[in-house]
Amino acid sequence: MKNEYDDERFFKEYAKMPRSKSGLNAAGEWHQLKPLFPSLQGKTVLDLGCGYGWHCTFAAERGAAQVLGLDLSEKMIEEAKKRNAKKQIKYRICGIEEYEYPEKMWDCVVSNLALHYIENIKEIFRKVYETLKVGGTFIFNIEHPVFTAGVGQDWIYTEAGTPQYWPIDQYFTPGKRNTHFLGCDVVKQHHTLTQILMGLLNNGFELEVVEEVEPPEEMMHIPGMKDELRRPMMLLVKANKK
Repeated sequence: MKNEYDDERFFKEYAKMPRSKSGLNAAGEWHQLKPLFPSLQGKTVLDLGCGYGWHCTFAAERGAAQVLGLDLSEKMIEEAKKRNAKKQIKYRICGIEEYEYPEKMWDCVVSNLALHYIENIKEIFRKVYETLKVGGTFIFNIEHPVFTAGVGQDWIYTEAGTPQYWPIDQYFTPGKRNTHFLGCDVVKQHHTLTQILMGLLNNGFELEVVEEVEPPEEMMHIPGMKDELRRPMMLLVKANKK
């Protein structure tokens, strides 16, 4: 996984985002993601791609006994330790693909907006299944396949600069997508809906929830947000190990 998040310019731009400044309540997906969490009282929680550590703090405040936040970015981990330090939480600089995934270690694994950087997503699903305890829960939010298959991940505009339509190309060709995000060239991985959902089912998971993110009504009034919300941007999944 290429680590754009340690690029100084990229990190400064990321820090300006509402979710970076205000946490989970400023994230458009949170009103749908939050209800998916099981009871965390006394549980162990692993956060893959923890970023600033907001979900780690949420787990700790919900009574989790042990929380581990992993992120490949040194800058992200430094920020997480500053903003979201709790006695139950440990942070570690480690890529999602490099983690050892000890067998039957975690009650809940969460990943928010990180898995679209992973090329072999099916292998991560397999490892997450192994590291979950029986009855454990895997909750993740990934960029929607319609978004990752977008041409340049941007609108086609009219001559007046108004968004006209959202283009999709090579949807059934998974793999690397070169995009431009927060002023930097970023490499993401496109996975089809079939790859994501069947990747879970073929590794033993039972799907409980699949939702496309629709940010709350109050966000529609933020200037420029309406056009953003016209495109499917994120996909939420809750899967269980029986």
